[in-house]
Amino acid sequence: MKQPEIQGDLITIETLIEDLIAMGVTPGMTLLVHSSMKALGGWAPGGPVDVILALEQVLGPEGTLVMPTHAGDLSDPAGWCNPPVRESWWEPIRRLMPAYDPDLTPTRSMGAIPECFRKQRGVVRSMHPQLSFAAWGGRVQDIVSEHPLEFGLGERSPIARIYDADGWVLLLGVGHGNNTSLHLAEIRASFPGKAETTAYAPILRDGVREWVGYPELDYDSSDFEAIGRDFAKDTGHVRTGRIANAPTMLMPQRQLVDYGVAWMERNRPADCAFSEHRSS
Repeated sequence: MKQPEIQGDLITIETLIEDLIAMGVTPGMTLLVHSSMKALGGWAPGGPVDVILALEQVLGPEGTLVMPTHAGDLSDPAGWCNPPVRESWWEPIRRLMPAYDPDLTPTRSMGAIPECFRKQRGVVRSMHPQLSFAAWGGRVQDIVSEHPLEFGLGERSPIARIYDADGWVLLLGVGHGNNTSLHLAEIRASFPGKAETTAYAPILRDGVREWVGYPELDYDSSDFEAIGRDFAKDTGHVRTGRIANAPTMLMPQRQLVDYGVAWMERNRPADCAFSEHRSS
């Protein structure tokens, strides 16, 4: 019996390059990409590989491509809710969960494109067990070489190094709820209800696995969509278009973070209910 043909548009590296250039992506950019492969629609022969190669060809050897490669399941099982696990499992999970390995540990809820990207030859992944980023290109070491445990989206994180590099954010088929750069704004902003917490993860220290706790901000992304909408309206800095069939936004990260700081200081209420950060 003859199988039905694949439906939808054919998406190729060439068509993706055309769309990226039309969006305003240029050679030499430092570009942080949040993405949804599914949102592209149609059919790409190489799947996520096509997207990665198109991005790298547009950015060129002087550019830098960065993606979040978070592994939110390397965390304390007492806080898990999607799904939760029974309390009797907490101790053995804490004792036996494999330590973070940048080459082995998979991403969680990041999507097919960053999961593929982290394995590419020449890509370097940062050493944070939960909030890592992977980078390719001219500024790799500047972006990911230092990523300490404490405050993993703060001043010593890849997010802050992208800020220093006057980098850009590309939201490819996703909204501002995934816009991790706004967590740097949270770190920098002063607002009532801002709180710290202790996060936990398994790491290797001098070759020995350890279950460690470290200080972290109690992140909240519930107002990121509102911040993103207001940023676009008030500044005109957000370029909109489509990559294949995916609604896409391109924006300068430094201006976004600075705007986010001011927005949070004006608008976050004292009783703001924070939820533990999982992935963005």
